[in-house]
Amino acid sequence: MRLATVLFEGTTRVVAALDDETLLDLDCAAEYARYETRTFTNMQAVIEEGDYGLEQAHHLLRRSNRRAILKVADVTFMPPLMPVQYRDCLVFKDHLTNSFAAAEKMTGRSFVIPPVWYRQPIYYKGNRMSFVGHGADVIWPGYADFLDIELELAIVVGKQGKDITPADAPAHIFGYTILNDISARDAQMDEMAGQLGPAKGKDFDTGNILGPFILTADEVPHPAALDMQARINGIRWGGGNSRDMHHDFGAILAHISASETIYPGEVIGSGTVGTGSGLETGKRLEPGDRFELEIEGIGILSNRIIKNH
Repeated sequence: MRLATVLFEGTTRVVAALDDETLLDLDCAAEYARYETRTFTNMQAVIEEGDYGLEQAHHLLRRSNRRAILKVADVTFMPPLMPVQYRDCLVFKDHLTNSFAAAEKMTGRSFVIPPVWYRQPIYYKGNRMSFVGHGADVIWPGYADFLDIELELAIVVGKQGKDITPADAPAHIFGYTILNDISARDAQMDEMAGQLGPAKGKDFDTGNILGPFILTADEVPHPAALDMQARINGIRWGGGNSRDMHHDFGAILAHISASETIYPGEVIGSGTVGTGSGLETGKRLEPGDRFELEIEGIGILSNRIIKNH
């Protein structure tokens, strides 16, 4: 099942995809079915409801009351949820080696993969308030000259936990979505010399994009092996498959939850798949570019970048 949050006639709705052109308004469908529930008022409520909420959604999908059906063309996609916490990892070796080679040319500094990268997932905490959804314009930050896409698979945490084992971790995944972590490469390169961050290389309004759907975890065998592709103005830039993650999401959740509680509604990115960014292949975004990130089973996350100055 693919779930999304959309704006329809001025109201935010949680919907499930019927096909590529139609959506089921779950709260409206529940009302017509005379369910006494507020599960579908927002995505966080659906996530916190757990298996019972998904069972209700599946039941409503099977019935598909026509009065609760919306057309994709009539809605505006929002982020599926605003994360309660946002972390982003760096677990694709090809992306790292490609990026280090490019960074050496840009800065003249030498970069080597540190041993800790192989031992444990590396991640940072980003700006959870800066997310936009499918179709939204991304505003070029005024301090940057080099903007780039990042094609990533992300999980949405569905169950609270602490000291989770890799074997138990899949039970804590609510679903999978597409993450585009737009990066200001020139700012990022400056920050890397300071041994802390990233900060302004990643954190600016509209700089994080999520969606368009959350593909529920029951649709994805663990570990995830999904094809991923990035296109700019219809031209393929690169991509790969999530099976190439050096640390899978089980290992990631085990590491993050060590002596730390994770909560429903957290979003954790995989980091960029190899060749899933322009930096790796000598490309960069230009104002007006439209980028499409596609991941098997989830859909296409499409946005345009504009410059207001």
